[in-house]
Amino acid sequence: TTHYLFIVVVAVNSTLLTINAGDYIFYTDWAWTSFVVFSISQSTMLVVGAIYYMLFTGVPGTATYYATIMTIYTWVAKGAWFALGYPYDFVAVPVWIPSAMLLDLTYWATRRNKHAAILIGGTLVGLLLPMFNMINLLTIRDPLEMAFKYPRPTLPPYMTPIEPQVGKFYNSPVALGAGAGAVLSVPIAALGAKLNTW
Repeated sequence: TTHYLFIVVVAVNSTLLTINAGDYIFYTDWAWTSFVVFSISQSTMLVVGAIYYMLFTGVPGTATYYATIMTIYTWVAKGAWFALGYPYDFVAVPVWIPSAMLLDLTYWATRRNKHAAILIGGTLVGLLLPMFNMINLLTIRDPLEMAFKYPRPTLPPYMTPIEPQVGKFYNSPVALGAGAGAVLSVPIAALGAKLNTW
């Protein structure tokens, strides 16, 4: 029980870190325009926390539990923005749970082999989390219109949204985000596992 309560505390704090690491992570306008950075940050954040606590407890299912706490906590924050009068789509809640389930499935299928969980599970998260999040973002009504119509009160002048040239810089943001996420998730997951042994 203590282990799981500990995970709740850390998952909540991890979510705070995740949503405050940059405007492109949590708010719809930057989640769209900086999708590659969004994918890398979400992949690595999920893999580090989930691997660390999955190995800490040794129980398959912990990663999904961890991602569920992050999701609930972020939805609470989304509700708070909505209560302040911002539109429902103002905040994008990342889709962590399906990728965390794959991580748990890998850990369970490989008979709790932590190296397989890091290599195979980390790669699966890096490849599929960008896809899940792109599908999620496609359900949001025009994010750029929202960015101009509802500017954030704390947004500094140098970060005022400008019309991005979507498609001009990246031929496929999903492919690029998935590739970068997959490449970076494995070594960072390994770091999380190393920290777990200390």
